Amino acid sequence: MEGASKEEKLASVFNLVTVFENSRSPGAEPRAHRLEAEHHRPGCRPPSPAGPLEKPTVGETLESGPRTVSRRYLSSLKNKLSSGAWRKSCQPGTCPAPGMQEPEEKRIVQELLETEQAYVARLHLLDQVFFQELLKEARSSKAFPEDVVRLIFSNISSIYQFHAQFFLPELQQRLDDWTTTPRIGDVIQKLAPFLKMYSEYVKNFERAIELLATWTDKSLPFQEVLTRIQNSEASGSLTLQHHMLEPVQRIPRYELLLKEYVQKLPAQAPDLADAQKALDMIFSAAQHSNTAITEMERLQELWEVYQRLGLEDDIVDPSNTLLREGPVLKISFRRSGPMERYLFLFNNMLLYCVPRVIQVGAHFQVRTRIDVAGMKVRELTDAEFPHSFLVSGKQRTLELQARSQEEMISWMQAFQAAIDQIEKRNETFKAAVQSPGGDPQEQELQSEELGLRAPQWVRDKMVTMCMRCREPFNALKRRRHHCRACGYVVCARCSDYRAELKYDSNRPNRVCLDCYTFLTGNVLPEDKEDKRRGILEKGSAAGSEQSLMCSFLQLVGDKWGKSGPRGWCVIPRDDPLVLYVYAAPQDMRAHTSIPLLGYQVTTGSQADPRVFQLQQSGQLYTFKAETEELRGRWVKAMERAASGWSPRGPNDGDLSD
Repeated sequence: MEGASKEEKLASVFNLVTVFENSRSPGAEPRAHRLEAEHHRPGCRPPSPAGPLEKPTVGETLESGPRTVSRRYLSSLKNKLSSGAWRKSCQPGTCPAPGMQEPEEKRIVQELLETEQAYVARLHLLDQVFFQELLKEARSSKAFPEDVVRLIFSNISSIYQFHAQFFLPELQQRLDDWTTTPRIGDVIQKLAPFLKMYSEYVKNFERAIELLATWTDKSLPFQEVLTRIQNSEASGSLTLQHHMLEPVQRIPRYELLLKEYVQKLPAQAPDLADAQKALDMIFSAAQHSNTAITEMERLQELWEVYQRLGLEDDIVDPSNTLLREGPVLKISFRRSGPMERYLFLFNNMLLYCVPRVIQVGAHFQVRTRIDVAGMKVRELTDAEFPHSFLVSGKQRTLELQARSQEEMISWMQAFQAAIDQIEKRNETFKAAVQSPGGDPQEQELQSEELGLRAPQWVRDKMVTMCMRCREPFNALKRRRHHCRACGYVVCARCSDYRAELKYDSNRPNRVCLDCYTFLTGNVLPEDKEDKRRGILEKGSAAGSEQSLMCSFLQLVGDKWGKSGPRGWCVIPRDDPLVLYVYAAPQDMRAHTSIPLLGYQVTTGSQADPRVFQLQQSGQLYTFKAETEELRGRWVKAMERAASGWSPRGPNDGDLSD
């Protein structure tokens, strides 16, 4: 420091602060400001301690009101920390030479030391004066909690101890030994990793400022302590908020000075490599603080969104990231006009919301949560609803309309970005669970994801008849219903079935007969069998010990429906001329029975030797066994039954597995 002897420079931190305070004349400008002003040469002006905030007047005190730091300011600060626009280091020729007797790099180190001395004095003011005085008042008066004081100052004590006991003494010692050891790169390398502790302080900064403003208004003793310290000469007529801002800006100041130091070093300087490495480490610490500001902003925005949604427990997750929000129009499958809705798109889910009429507390009601995993988005071509697009998720499929083409494209890009991120993360998992090979028809059905994804419902006005039985609709007897599996518009008779759908947490839903057959493996539901059961259907399942032949067979062809389910096929010993087909071996009732007498058994297609058929008078049933050997045994058993053969003894003609 100017005018200070070597002994004073090596004194303790408390003596340093005393020297710092006593060196001012009455009414003079604070020494820290004067030290920085001495280096405000043209082209070299570093940021002021107050940073982007407005500088207070000399007489500014707490009565003028505490200054809060808005998110807009934090965003601006983050941009400045991440960009090089404000880090204007002195370029060659812009700063006047300090004299030929001292090299430029030593002058920069001297400036670094002087600003560090002033900074440690500010940290002393924050930790040993503001923090300790407020803590003392909280303990004695109980007017405000001690925890509030600790939250406001975060880890300022650790930062102060680090700079006072390690960083400043190391810099002071190195400058004193400059003649024999003209370098600082190694010192900064050793201590730079500890600068990452600033991220905790920066992350807590906005909350600290809010708490400071709240308790200044709420507690008179709290306000009195602040006023007394802020009006003191030590505070330099600056508010606590301004002093608290200095740690946020300190690391960029290190980067500024160290960058200039590297530029001024001669090409063959022994400290060049270490100084460059130290500069990289300082930059990493600055990025660490920048990341903390970004994370702080994200959590604040996320919390505000959750408050607008009513803080529902199943959606409050601090790991979420809000990608986009805004109003859209929902195209209804029943109404003629679209309805106003509001979307919140996160990295892992879409919240489909309805604005509340009375916005007390929550502003929106969540109607549907749709996972991004498995989601698909595409543009719709609809002359009636321009700028419309489809969002298809496992839980629900939505037809949405934007107000313009640009808005639609923006929404679709946001959805696709979220989908791509999820898919990229799950690529390994998808590759592991994907089953190679298999029946082409089964693969086609799996690609439709029937029951796994909420379907796109066909609009009522687009059809005039049942999309299954083709019977026309009418208002009295044949009303419209939607199959919850495929989305078709069907009549009550064709949708009088219920099946568990995975996308709806395996709850039973109304489905059409085709979807019921595919999803359950049953040709007819159990509650319909009494009405439609054939006279030759057996009333209970036959096990292998009571049958001539039994095994699983693939039911192929239109006769069994498009799904081609597997059936447990049995030729009972006590009814040897009839084939019974069950959905599973444990079923107590068969869903189909075929009287085999008179049927012709053929081997079917040559392309697959496992296929065989039953044919008679226009009736054609196609089966596929798992192996050729099993198909041969089934053909033999059915040929005997078709010829009218019956077993005479308990083991006569047994062909079962």
